This record gives sequence, structure tokens and C-alpha cells, in this order.
Amino acid sequence: MNFSRNLALWVIIALLIFALFNLFQSSNQQMDQSTVPFSDFITAVEEGNVQDVVIQDNTITGTYRDGIKFHSYTPDDPNLISTLREKGVKITAVPKDDSVSFFSILISWFPMLLLIGVWIFFMRQMQGGGGKAMGFGKSRARQLTEKQGRVTFDDVAGIEEAKQELEEVVDFLKDPSKFQRLGGKIPKGCLLVGPPGTGKTLLARAIAGEANVPFFTISGSDFVEMFVGVGASRVRDMFEQGKKNAPCIIFIDEIDAVGRHRGAGLGGGNDEREQTLNQLLVEMDGFSDNEGVILIAATNRPDVLDPALLRPGRFDRQVVVPNPDIQGREMILGVHMRKVPIGPDVEPLVIARGTPGFSGADLANLVNEAALLAARRNKRLVTMSEFEEAKDKVMMGAERKSMVMSDDEKKLTAFHEAGHALCALHMEASDPIHKATIIPRGRALGMVMRLPESDRVSLSVEKLRADLVVAMGGRVAEELVFGKDKVTTGASNDIKQATNMAKHMVMEWGMSDKLGPIAYSENEQEVFLGHSVTQTQNNSEETARVIDSEVREIIETAYDKATAILTDFRDQLDIIGNGLIEFETLSGDEIRELLNGNPPKRGGTGGAAGGDGKRRSTIPTAGHKKDSSDGNGVEPEPQPGE
Repeated sequence: MNFSRNLALWVIIALLIFALFNLFQSSNQQMDQSTVPFSDFITAVEEGNVQDVVIQDNTITGTYRDGIKFHSYTPDDPNLISTLREKGVKITAVPKDDSVSFFSILISWFPMLLLIGVWIFFMRQMQGGGGKAMGFGKSRARQLTEKQGRVTFDDVAGIEEAKQELEEVVDFLKDPSKFQRLGGKIPKGCLLVGPPGTGKTLLARAIAGEANVPFFTISGSDFVEMFVGVGASRVRDMFEQGKKNAPCIIFIDEIDAVGRHRGAGLGGGNDEREQTLNQLLVEMDGFSDNEGVILIAATNRPDVLDPALLRPGRFDRQVVVPNPDIQGREMILGVHMRKVPIGPDVEPLVIARGTPGFSGADLANLVNEAALLAARRNKRLVTMSEFEEAKDKVMMGAERKSMVMSDDEKKLTAFHEAGHALCALHMEASDPIHKATIIPRGRALGMVMRLPESDRVSLSVEKLRADLVVAMGGRVAEELVFGKDKVTTGASNDIKQATNMAKHMVMEWGMSDKLGPIAYSENEQEVFLGHSVTQTQNNSEETARVIDSEVREIIETAYDKATAILTDFRDQLDIIGNGLIEFETLSGDEIRELLNGNPPKRGGTGGAAGGDGKRRSTIPTAGHKKDSSDGNGVEPEPQPGE
């Protein structure tokens, strides 16, 4: 079909080119024949210089005796023929040609045909190449088939509760009598809600692979076009397709594109998106019955959806698809590692512990980065070192191998990180140290990473104060080792994180004795002209003064505690600092071995994991960070407790 269509197109193009060639050729031939005035033609005849002529209506073409051709037009002269005969000119008479050639018609209509062709081309493009001249209102839902890669629930891990909710939908499609005998009805709609990358679309594909029923997929943005009424028409056509193939499943990805609150637009409630939503509401639960058509939708913005869309009878179930916990991350890693040749030293549980807050997409990217790194090293297996380095790259950025640090900068960074590490060792509530490094990554010259034993849901006062002490350890170590005049801007990010944490403790979490369990801030994110605006509650001057005093006291208490630890264990600070200078990277076990007098038996690990805290609910790292422009740390700070 496509071949014949393309062949016809090329034939038309060839004919048009041939017609243009003939047109220009004929015009060139006419230009070759010199056009002479009639008076000059009569003079040449009388002088005997004309050899022959061809007369057609009022047109005269002929040849001079020297072989030059000419062209002229004659008025109604009754003496012309007699004059030509007297001078012995050969006369040829040709009848008037009333026929019109095909090419002349084609050339005359060529601009109009070209305009029509361009219009048809763009109209087909706006339809997505559907091949129907008036197919704007047809649904763009595509039926998923086995050829597109079958996905089952075995390929989905780490979100067991969501799987159970959707497995029930699949069981109903396979054996509806099991539920109907007790009066149960299948949910008309299931809404998958969760952060980006958690596997919502993958779950929908797994339902398609398990249910063995027709499965139609469409994006929310496919409904709305530039033409009025197209979105509503496509919704109707989509449900008509579903009824013809019932029982079936229709999956709408990113439904917030058409499901936003009505009345919030500039069209007075009559814009195209709202009409599309109105039609969707009617089709899901209106006067007509859509028995056997199950609608599954996915979004990461459930807060903007219209309440009428979320009520029972339309979306009966809202399935939350969260970021996986440590067991879920281990299972997800197992799924992705099945496609990669893994070395015997790889421990998915250790990798899962080092990736709190990672989504399924993040973990898939981590495994892929490790495989690419092993391929660049010409390895046949992906070992633990590749996974650790891939984790560093994903969380902190690529290693800055081209950066050359001076000996003084290297020493200062080493003791800065040693201060963080030593405070973490002597604070019982702190998370265990996983790695300390002075290898630059991103904007960080070095960092200390602490990994929690398990995922943390809430934070205690003891844990928060321990994190503040660890954050202050870097600045205190610089002061103790190099003096206050040698203190650098490397602790700017630590100070920023500590200040934010102390403000949260005082203003939101009720952890101040003077202010009590009262929330003094209302951080509400509102969108204004496309920008996110934070509205904060205004407090009185006296309350603001007390808040500042409490924040300052919390941070100064942590600073004093860090000073006491590093002063009392100054010898251990020197051991860790000198160890980092020598080995550049030390694991938590190696730091403890160093303090026991057992140095590591290698020249640097370089393969431990690291992080900058962007993905965690606590401050997991404290590092010597330096901006490339002015030395101020500009890393995004974590929001504790989120």
C-alpha cells in the first residue's frame, strides 16, 4: 500500500517536471524565432528576401533566403497573398488549432494543484497520518499486542501492595463469576498515583500481559487538538472501541493533561480541555453503561485533578505507587540484574541500603551505568566496584579527574572530612559511616557518606542533634588544625543544611522548649504565572526574635559538642585525616581499622558509594563543598523529614 502510494506520488512529480520542461522548451523555441513588425515583413517581401511563409490565422512564420527564421502577425490585408505570389514566396496555409493540450491545462492549473496538495499534506499531518480526510475525531488509542514486548507481574517488583490491587482486576477479567456470585462489581476505574519513575506505566503494561484481553493505551495529551470538539469526539470514539472489544482495558497515561480542575482556565469554562473532561466524565459514569470497559490512568499530580473525576463510580480505586523501601529496592535490582551478567561479589542488599529514596527508574539507570562502565573496562562480568562507582556517578556526578588539587587544599579537605567522620563515630544516634573520600565529584571536593541501617520514616530529636554535630564537625576540624584565620568557605553547604534543619525543628516540628509544639510557618506551594511561590505565615517581631534565638542556640550547642569531641580525640582526627591524604577513599570499616592501628592493605578503594543528601530524609553527608566560581557551596540542601 505504501509502495503504490509512493510510486504514484513520484509519477505525478515526473509528469509535472516533464510539463514544465516542455513549457520552457516551447517558450525557448519561440524566443529563437525573431518577431518582426508587419511593415518590415512587407518590405522584405517586396525586396525578394523572403523564401517561404506559413500562415495560421493572423500568425505568420517563415524563413528568409539567408536561412534566418522570423515571426510576425498580420492584420486583415486582402493584398497580402497576391503580393507573396508576385514575389515567388512559397505559401503554406495551416488551419486554426482550437484544441487545448493536456500539458497546457496542467501548467495553467499547476499553482492551484500545488496549493491543494500542500493543504492535504498538512491536514494529514495534523491527523497523525491516519489516512482519513475527516478523521480528526477518531481516537488515537493504540492496541497493545504481544509483538511490543510482553510484560507480566513477574517483571514488576518493589510495589507489592499496588500489584495486589491490580491483580484483583486481572482476576475479575479472567473469572468474573467468582466476584459476581457475591454481588461484587469490577471497579470502573483505577488511578495510579505516585512520583515519577516508580513504575506506573510498567504496572499498566503488566496488566496487559496478564489479563489476555484487548488493551488500549493513549496519552492524555492525545485528546486535545487545535480544532474545537476534537477532544470530546476522540473520547466518545475511544469508548466505542472499548465497547466493541469488551471486556477490555483502556490505559490513559498522564491523565492530568485533560483532568485538571474545571473553571481554572481563561476560557470561562468553555475551553477545549474542559469539554474533553466533561465528555470523559459522562462516558465513565453517565446514563449509558460501559460494562466491561475498565479505565486505568496514571499521574504524578493527583492534587490538580477535578474532584468529579476522582469520585467512586469513576475512579473507584486510587492505587498509590510509592518509592520502594529497602526490600523493594533489592527486589527491583534483582529484576534488572537478570539481564546483566553479574559477578559473584555483587550484593544487591548493600546497593539497596546505599540508595534510599531511589525510584525504580533510578535503579534501572544505576544497573545500566554499571554495565556500561564494565563494558568500557572490557570486563565479562559486572562486579561490585562498577555498581559502587555507578552509584557515585548517579548520585554525585562524574569524577573530576582533570581537577588537580594542591597539597594544602588536599590536606584541608582531608581534615575537614575527618572532622565529619570522627563526630559521626562518637555520636551514637548518627548513622554508620559508609565511606569518606576526598576525590572531587561535581562541586564537592570531598564528602563523608553515612548509610542508615534501614529506611527511616521519622526523625527523633536525638538523631537530628547528632546530624547537626556531624555537620559542624568539618568547620571545627578546620579551626582546630589550621586556626581560625585559615578557615575556608568549604563548610558553607554544611552551615546551610544545619540552619535549615534547626529552623524545621523550631518552626515546624515543635522541638523548642520556649516556643512549644506550635507550627510557626505555613509553607504552601502555589503556582502563579507558571512559577512556584512559597507563602510563609507572618509572625510577630517578638516571636521572630525568639525563633532566631532558638535556632542559634541549637546550632551553637551542636558546634560546642563537635568542638568537645574533636578536642578530646585530636589524635584520632590526625589519624583519619592522614589516612585520607594517603588513600583518598576509606570505607567505614577501614576507618575503624585505622583507629585500631591497622592501615588498609591497598592504595585506595575508589569504589565506595557516596551521596549528597538530595534523595534522603536526613542529612546523610557532610562534605567540603566548593563552588567553581566563588568558593561558596551551592549544593541543593535536603529537606529533613519530608
